Amino acid sequence: MLQLLKGPLHLTPRNFTHLTTTPLQQNPSPRTRLLLQRQIGTRIIIRNPSTTTTMPPTKPLPTDLPIHTFASAPEFETFLEKNHTTAGGVYLKLAKKSSGIASITASEAVEVALCFGWIDGRANGLDEKFWLVRYTPRRAKSLWSAKNVGTVARLVEAGRMRRAGLEAVEAAKRDGRWERAYDGPANIEVPADLKEALGANGRAKEVFEGLNRTDRYSVLHRLQTGAVSKRVEKIEAVVDMLSRGEVSMLRNNGKGKEKKENGLKAFKVEKKAKTKKPSVETASAKVSKRVETTSLSSSESIRQLRSRKPRG
Repeated sequence: MLQLLKGPLHLTPRNFTHLTTTPLQQNPSPRTRLLLQRQIGTRIIIRNPSTTTTMPPTKPLPTDLPIHTFASAPEFETFLEKNHTTAGGVYLKLAKKSSGIASITASEAVEVALCFGWIDGRANGLDEKFWLVRYTPRRAKSLWSAKNVGTVARLVEAGRMRRAGLEAVEAAKRDGRWERAYDGPANIEVPADLKEALGANGRAKEVFEGLNRTDRYSVLHRLQTGAVSKRVEKIEAVVDMLSRGEVSMLRNNGKGKEKKENGLKAFKVEKKAKTKKPSVETASAKVSKRVETTSLSSSESIRQLRSRKPRG
């Protein structure tokens, strides 16, 4: 934006916003700028729009589920009372503390959701005033966190749990998910059986102790939430990967190795198919073609001999 100023140039945040603009003189060339200065005796500055302070843009709202805003926990509880068996899920706009907007808090929303057999997702910042969190009915194989297990215990004692929430708890207890509830990064500990396995492999122990917090939690979380029947097998696999320094494999549960091995298998199969010996049918077809070619050339030779005239 072109600004024309007379006299000395003293810019402050206050008077900078009151500079006058001449539309006909937008983005002048250096030569035009010099001519303007000579003609009207002004100093010309260009305000760069990219340096002006603007509010962060609001993220686009998701469209897969309806979005609701509740001022209190009872409002969300009333909503789930009517819709927890029919709704596929909702997004809640949770006001940030700094916004000063009356809103249900994240912890209150989780408690209400657990009462009806629902679970929360990860909170994503929507704008400077709100978080956006997805709440859905808990799936059949959904894992439980140790924190939510403790929350349910308090809700049961307070008599707040509803039938749907109690059924979700009973289902988790029947299939072992309740016992395998996982701890958060701040509370998770190295189990005794993994300590013993690492103690027998110095290289694996050294790599494990050098892991960052994220990779360390990835290993422990996988063991804590895995099936009991496969625990020994998983510990052996983890120690084996650690001993080889395959930290990247630990992050994706060994899927990188599996993908690599599958790729090698596919390459070998393709290479084998290219170098495969011809079948009996293909070989016989080639022989038939040769015989046919030979017979044709023989017939042609006989016709040429008959067409020749005798000498003398």
